[in-house]
Amino acid sequence: MMRSTVISQGVKITTRCEACGGVLILDTGQSIESGRLWWGTEGACKSCPVAWCEQDFGDATPEGIRQALLAEHGPARLRLKEPEASAVPVLRALREVHGLSLTQARALAGELKTTGLVGTYVEMELVASRLRHHSVGVTVETSSG
Repeated sequence: MMRSTVISQGVKITTRCEACGGVLILDTGQSIESGRLWWGTEGACKSCPVAWCEQDFGDATPEGIRQALLAEHGPARLRLKEPEASAVPVLRALREVHGLSLTQARALAGELKTTGLVGTYVEMELVASRLRHHSVGVTVETSSG
């Protein structure tokens, strides 16, 4: 049975509006929709008409969004349930998610088997879903539980 649940994580940031010096509210985050990693930012000033919305998808979320999520929610760690799992499905899944060469995928698989992969919760859930698709048992651990 396929689940259509959207996985997401966000953070609100208050900063200064460059246009008027007022309070600017940024609502930023990541989500997984239809098997893709999406990111977005909405900004609105409380004192002037400055407002925007930016959303995109792809392998690389802008670092400012990643860092805001990591600062607010802490990192998530993806681990194999069985570190001795067959390398073939692990390599296949990592290559599919990240578009890696075989050499790059092997290095990432080595990290996954030892210390685990670390990133935002949404990033780790995206990799976890691809690994699960290939029947590889994984867990995603967060500092909040």
